[in-house]
Amino acid sequence: MQGRVQVYTGDGKGKTTAALGLALRAVGAGLKVYIGQFMKQGDYSEIKAIASLAGTVTAEQFGTGRFVRGCPDDADRAAARAGLDALRSALTSGDFDVVIGDEANVAAACGLLDAQNLLDLIAQRPEHVELVLTGRGALPAVLAAADLVTEMRAIKHYFESGVPAREGIEH
Repeated sequence: MQGRVQVYTGDGKGKTTAALGLALRAVGAGLKVYIGQFMKQGDYSEIKAIASLAGTVTAEQFGTGRFVRGCPDDADRAAARAGLDALRSALTSGDFDVVIGDEANVAAACGLLDAQNLLDLIAQRPEHVELVLTGRGALPAVLAAADLVTEMRAIKHYFESGVPAREGIEH
């Protein structure tokens, strides 16, 4: 299989969900998947589900357990660097067919990573590996280097009417 680079970006809901759907489809086809979640730490429902797919999906989180607003601190930067190193290792290890950098675009957009970090990942991608980078604010250079770009656009969302995030649906 010839791998490609996919980017899911935009301010609409569904970027991580789309990447997880691709991961599920890949597992169904007998492929091995690595998911590195940037800026996330916690007991998300998808992490619980992935535990039942041990051996076919590996997931790690690289966040400090808090939402990054404004200038990131040293702990945020260290977590992002660890995530970048793990993503690069998974990408080049030969162990995975699909590698997902969940919220990697956000990490770059807010200064935890720079565009060159993501461009280097794309350049280091072995031919057979599918690389998926999610998160709003994908940088123009990353969009240009991708083979497929999907922009999720918010048209209407029930959050606007006060409906809170629901376990199993939004997290």
